[in-house]
Amino acid sequence: MRTTTVFASALMAGVLAGCGSLGAGVGIGIPVGPVTVGVGGGTGGLSVGVGTGVGPVGVGVGVNDRGQVYTGAGVGASVPIGGGPVSAGVGVGTGTVIYDPANRLQAPVVPGPPGTVAPTASQQVAP
Repeated sequence: MRTTTVFASALMAGVLAGCGSLGAGVGIGIPVGPVTVGVGGGTGGLSVGVGTGVGPVGVGVGVNDRGQVYTGAGVGASVPIGGGPVSAGVGVGTGTVIYDPANRLQAPVVPGPPGTVAPTASQQVAP
């Protein structure tokens, strides 16, 4: 079993699970030292990430085309293709979005000096 395929499975599982729906996709990873750098695409969009694995278990972190940062973990299996470092496999996993630029919090309203009355909600203006 190859870490590259396990990572790609975990990466795509993270993308798809982060979207909160089922889907399908494909990814490719290139080993760089102890980690794998990967890129994937599917029903959840495009993504890039980095991950690592031991045996059939892989974990990773990535970012998708909407700027969401997510983590994922998965289990997979692969078989070598030809005599080189290329392999193909399948896997299942789960993931979660840890940062979403679309869910920004509004800046808090700074209170006035002591002794003044704070504005009501209808009087507050967002920056």
